[in-house]
Amino acid sequence: MSEKKKSGGALLGAAFLMATSAIGPGFLTQTATFTGQYQESFGFVILVSVILAAIAQLNIWRVLCVTGLRGQDVSNKVLPGLGYLVSILIVFGGLVFNIGNVGGGALGFNTLLGIPTKVGYILAGLLAILVFVLKNAKSAMDTITKVLGAIMIIVIFVVIIVVKPPVGSALKNTFVPEAGATNLIPAILTLLGGTVGGYITFSGAHRLIDAGITGEKNLKEINKSSVMGMIIATIVRIFLFLAVLGVVVKGVTLDAANPAADAFKQGAGEIGYRFAGLVLLCAAITSIIGAAYTSVSFLKTFSKSIEENENKVIIGFIIISTAIMFILGNPAVLLVLAGAVNGLILPITLAICLIAAHKKSIMGENYHHPVVLTILGVIVVILTAYLGVTTFVSKIGTLL
Repeated sequence: MSEKKKSGGALLGAAFLMATSAIGPGFLTQTATFTGQYQESFGFVILVSVILAAIAQLNIWRVLCVTGLRGQDVSNKVLPGLGYLVSILIVFGGLVFNIGNVGGGALGFNTLLGIPTKVGYILAGLLAILVFVLKNAKSAMDTITKVLGAIMIIVIFVVIIVVKPPVGSALKNTFVPEAGATNLIPAILTLLGGTVGGYITFSGAHRLIDAGITGEKNLKEINKSSVMGMIIATIVRIFLFLAVLGVVVKGVTLDAANPAADAFKQGAGEIGYRFAGLVLLCAAITSIIGAAYTSVSFLKTFSKSIEENENKVIIGFIIISTAIMFILGNPAVLLVLAGAVNGLILPITLAICLIAAHKKSIMGENYHHPVVLTILGVIVVILTAYLGVTTFVSKIGTLL
């Protein structure tokens, strides 16, 4: 395989890894729930959250990939020891959300094939582990995320054709929401955290670093991969929004326990319900892979042993996630705590990257970070910090 072809595969693989890491079971539930609540006006929420997510993504990917340093290493250069704190937060959040992803995989198996939940936990974990058993695991990871991501897009599009959503009205509300822009702010901030919060924004950047696509000479490709990742995640979000919208505009109230699957069932009958299971399964497997790979990437620079046995550590990470889900069934307290921690990660890591972007000792003498990205990045830090703190306080309050 030529270097150019290999590089192109890694660029697309990084984009899909980032996108499919974001498109987990929580993503599906979030989108379906908000669509039921805001209907056509949810289009505005998607638009604004995508713009804010793109700002965060472009800032973080540029800093990491230009320097060739992973998130924890950049953090340590900004302030010695800070990388360890960032790694602990991300690995904890990644582990607990991976437990939820395993649960989502089991739900997908149950919806698609009627497989019992306990068996589904094991099957979901095993499917993800298979990727890292292979000799060329990173190439296999690129391929599986592309294939499963494409399946999700095609299946949801089929449901859109069946339910016939009011596309014109949705488009109008995307720019002029009937629900009122200020009323949609909580949903915007929630969606932003779910799209680039925690480990998600680092997944693609760390994949490019592993592939050696770093330095200013590759900045065009780095930006292209970052934008592609956002576009893929956005396409799935829009398609799912339209698929659910076509159902809820008819006055249907969705089952809160599994709103996406219920929307597919109400809109397209039994075949729609099975389709929902397939989408949920694809979303869960790709998110398990993305969470495990990215979480371990935050550990391997701290230990030569972890770096040398990266795939084995990733497999261990997935086994632990699966075992906890299998034993506890529904680790609600852990998920609430991880959600609270996850809300704090994006403003912290984005702020670190913005500081690093203006340090010549980190970026090099010739690098100049775009002023507009800095200004917009600061705005995103302030917005997500507000969300993170209020989410942390409210979620911790539910545990006390």
